[in-house]
Amino acid sequence: MLNNVALDQLLLLDIETTPLVPSFSELPGEMQDLWLEKFTKTAPESGEPQPGYFEKAGIYAEFGKIVCISVGFFYVENGKYNFRIKSFFNDDEQIVLTEFLELVQKFHLKYPRFQFAGHNIKDFDIPYICRRAIIKGLILPPALQIHGLKPWEMPMLDTMQIWRFGDFKNYTSLKLLAAVLGIPSPKDDIDGSMVASVYWEKHDLKRISEYCQKDVLTVAQLLLRFKHMPLLNDNEVTIIGN
Repeated sequence: MLNNVALDQLLLLDIETTPLVPSFSELPGEMQDLWLEKFTKTAPESGEPQPGYFEKAGIYAEFGKIVCISVGFFYVENGKYNFRIKSFFNDDEQIVLTEFLELVQKFHLKYPRFQFAGHNIKDFDIPYICRRAIIKGLILPPALQIHGLKPWEMPMLDTMQIWRFGDFKNYTSLKLLAAVLGIPSPKDDIDGSMVASVYWEKHDLKRISEYCQKDVLTVAQLLLRFKHMPLLNDNEVTIIGN
C-alpha cells in the first residue's frame, strides 16, 4: 500500500486553532452580528450563539486564528527512516504563518515530488492555513495556490482520505485510527476541544505545541503502518527547538 509514496518527499503538518478573541463580547460589533448569523445557520442545535463562540469559533477561519503549526519530515540515516519535528507557535499569528510559508517554499523547491501529509488536512488544515494567510495579507507560495485544482491534482496525502477507501460518508478521528492500528494515542494530555481554554485561560503555548507535535508523529506512524514498515522508535525521532 502507498507503494508510489516517497516518505522523504512529504511535509507532514498539523495545526491548532483558537477563537480570535477570548469572548464574544470582545468581537467588533459587525463581527458579532456575522457570528450570530454564521452560528444560527451552521450549528443551530449547538446551544446559544454567544457562549458557543468560545467553543466553536476556532474551527472557522473567519472567526479563529492559528496559534501553532507543527511540521515533520522523514530522512534516511544509517539505512533507516528517522523523523524530525518542528513547531511554529506564537501569539502573533502572522509570525506563525510567515515562518511556515517560508518553510513550505524551501521544501517545495528542494523536493520534486513534494506533498503535504496529515489527517483531514484536505478539509481542515490546508484550507484554514490558506484562508488565514489571505486574511493576514500574506502571499501563498506556489505549493498552496491550489484553488481551481482537481482533487487528484492536490499535492496532499490525507490519512483520513486513505482510510475512507472511497467511502465519503465515513469520518474517522486520528485517535480512533491510531488505536485500531496499534499506535500509541496522541491524546494523552489534551485534545482539540481543550486548546482554546489552554490558550486563553492558561496561555500555555508550549503545551499546545507538544500536543500538536504528537499528532504529527502519529500521522508519521500511520504512514509507516500503511506501507507495512516498522514504526519509529523514540531514538529515531528528533524535535527541533524553536
